[in-house]
Amino acid sequence: MPFLELANVSKGYGEGLDRTEVLSKFNLRVEEGEFIAIIGFSGSGKTTLISLIAGLITPDEGDIALNMKIIDGPGPDRGVVFQNYSLLPWLTVKENVALAVDHLFKNWSKELRDAHVRKYIEMVNLTPAMNKRPAELSGGMRQRVSVARALAMNPSILLLDEPFSALDALTRGSLQSEIEKIWSQDKKTVLMITNDVDEGLLLADKIIPLNPGPNATLGPTFHVNFQRPRNRAELNHDPEYKKMRNEIIEYLLDVKEKQTSESETVDIVLPNLHPINLQEARNPRVPKNPKAS
Repeated sequence: MPFLELANVSKGYGEGLDRTEVLSKFNLRVEEGEFIAIIGFSGSGKTTLISLIAGLITPDEGDIALNMKIIDGPGPDRGVVFQNYSLLPWLTVKENVALAVDHLFKNWSKELRDAHVRKYIEMVNLTPAMNKRPAELSGGMRQRVSVARALAMNPSILLLDEPFSALDALTRGSLQSEIEKIWSQDKKTVLMITNDVDEGLLLADKIIPLNPGPNATLGPTFHVNFQRPRNRAELNHDPEYKKMRNEIIEYLLDVKEKQTSESETVDIVLPNLHPINLQEARNPRVPKNPKAS
């Protein structure tokens, strides 16, 4: 059995003519310890997918199982890192991480919980900023807090919803390296949503394109076999890296072009209208009143 499985999952929004089917008969299997990158264009259903696995929304059809248990709501076995940090602004770095730890590990001693919090703050290189509040941190530092909080929950799987998309290139590259280093320590299962092909090639074991919605499905799996740890500068000169990068980009562009051409040729059914007689429109005939005669 796969560690994470989505079986014939469908999800849509709206009612009647306004309904949009985002995911249709969606299937995905992830083995324990794998680092999977789901890559696709904006609006293709990536955030819907991560929200379903996180238990924040429920599928209209199909089942989602983690470690052979059906997901029917949020749980501590899934650590989620969103795009927008999701930190409590009135709490310090340490307090934001401790909030999750104190809630999940109530039977631990205060000293043990405190050491656990410090461990993960140190893991993301934020020990000097431990007592600062989010407003005093850069965007990259805030995202590090989110990563530390998710990891401190000791989840079975880490869900990353385009966690670096709002960051500048240098900060993004630094955090990508941190994520790979952290992942290599305990090989947690990771599912990352991204729209960056290079990010997927740098971090993931497998890259799976998400075909654009509505009725989004998965494309072919690209196996990333580059040796770890991966060096971005070295990869840029690797012919196999360039080949795989081009293959993935070409696939994404092809499915996007196909979707665009199909949408342009959709038959539009016009209402059954008849032309107006202009003479009658200008001089409408008033029906006679039978009582007047």
